[in-house]
Amino acid sequence: SLPVIGKLMKAMGTIPASSKNIARALNDDQDVGVVLDGIAGMFSATSNEHETAYLSQRKQICAIALKQGDCQIVPVYWYGHSALWKTIVDPFGILEKLSVKSNVSLVPFVGRWWWPLGPAKRVPVLIAFGEPVVFPANPEHTKPSKETVNEYHAKMINEFRNVFDTHKAAYGWPNKRLIVV
Repeated sequence: SLPVIGKLMKAMGTIPASSKNIARALNDDQDVGVVLDGIAGMFSATSNEHETAYLSQRKQICAIALKQGDCQIVPVYWYGHSALWKTIVDPFGILEKLSVKSNVSLVPFVGRWWWPLGPAKRVPVLIAFGEPVVFPANPEHTKPSKETVNEYHAKMINEFRNVFDTHKAAYGWPNKRLIVV
């Protein structure tokens, strides 16, 4: 990652999204927030008909929570965040591959007035919280089975869909769908 940005993010209390770091933070009784889309979400296409959420391949967060035990994942959806800036995505996926490899987002974007790296567009943002997915206690911190991980992952996706569908009309998106990929 970029050294200056990495130090700034650390100073704000962020940690790298690795299993080891998340488990350590949970062991220290810290709350952990995870942006599930990550770099893949920055390259996603949204439209007037749908929003895209990269959750299908994000089973590891449920495996970490199950192994840790006695914790919760609270689904949070930010309406309007995808319209704050316009990302410029190359059609060949080169920037996405470089971003994944370097673990840093290399997404050029424009803000208001089409200024590169400019201020965000004036779009209302609504943050909605869903019902928590509660993970059972696991005092031995044993590795969960694939079936259990799949079960809780399905619950997590369902709760993300619920929070999206529950509040989308209040935001002004009564017909918009959430596509989970």
